[in-house]
Amino acid sequence: MKILVTGGAGFIGSHIVDALVKGGHEVAVVDDLSMGKREQVHPSARFYRVDIRDRQALEEVFRTERPEVVNHHAAQADLRRSMSEPSFDASVNIVGSLNLLEFSLTHKVRKFINISSGGAVYGEPQRLPVDELHPIHPVSVYGVSKYAVEQYLRLFDGFGLDYTILRYANVYGPRQNPAGEAGVVAIFSRQMLAGECPTIFGDGTKTRDYVYVDDIVAANLLAMTEKRASGRSYNVGLGREVSDRQIFELVRRAAGATVEPIAASKRPGEIDRICLDASLAKAELGWEPTIFLEEGISQTVAFYQAEVTHRARESR
Repeated sequence: MKILVTGGAGFIGSHIVDALVKGGHEVAVVDDLSMGKREQVHPSARFYRVDIRDRQALEEVFRTERPEVVNHHAAQADLRRSMSEPSFDASVNIVGSLNLLEFSLTHKVRKFINISSGGAVYGEPQRLPVDELHPIHPVSVYGVSKYAVEQYLRLFDGFGLDYTILRYANVYGPRQNPAGEAGVVAIFSRQMLAGECPTIFGDGTKTRDYVYVDDIVAANLLAMTEKRASGRSYNVGLGREVSDRQIFELVRRAAGATVEPIAASKRPGEIDRICLDASLAKAELGWEPTIFLEEGISQTVAFYQAEVTHRARESR
């Protein structure tokens, strides 16, 4: 199939591109490289440096590529920036996504995979783990923008655009950008390997649900072909609450570090607890996580350790 991956130079998107190419698909990537890296794009994928807000450039990509499937990972994913610059967040996450939806309809895209946030759209949970029927009450601008696109998709479904929504837990693994705020495993790994003390925002009891990037890739591949996924939303996570302090301890152990965390104030727009019930994804997609936290963190820290070793060799 011909597949267009937005955000395909980024952490998650580049792993998905790799898997699609390996599966024999013809892949094109759209990414503005604001967070992604050109070198992470598989050499067999065609690359377009395009901002999804640029309608003219984006439409040219659709005319050239004629994709059958759009996998939409491009996003403004910085929660703090969404709170300080809500118009910027909306311009990327809502207007940019609308551009993709419009061109997908015009060019008769067969399937649209949309990435949402299980950690942001539900808000403070009324029950745990959170399933897809849980009330939607986002407490951040980012959560509002991600859910707005879900609503647009339901509207566009009436015009013939088949879609599936994947609501991710906190994704971690190799290639995650430690410069972002969401990649706590990457941030802690890089800092500890450099002998620095990571910062924990709040008292360390805030919880999140973590899922390894390879398992996220598997969910995307299943959603692309499973007929029951049409018009459906799925949580993708382990269903396990893990505190910031637990993540710190696991990374510290894997890195062989002895540092202690720095305490800082909780950031606005962050919920206190979340974990996702992914039983619907298991029942309808046949998806289950295969890599659990301890193993995944060990693999992630090893990736960053290899980067440190490689840089040290190059600097000699």
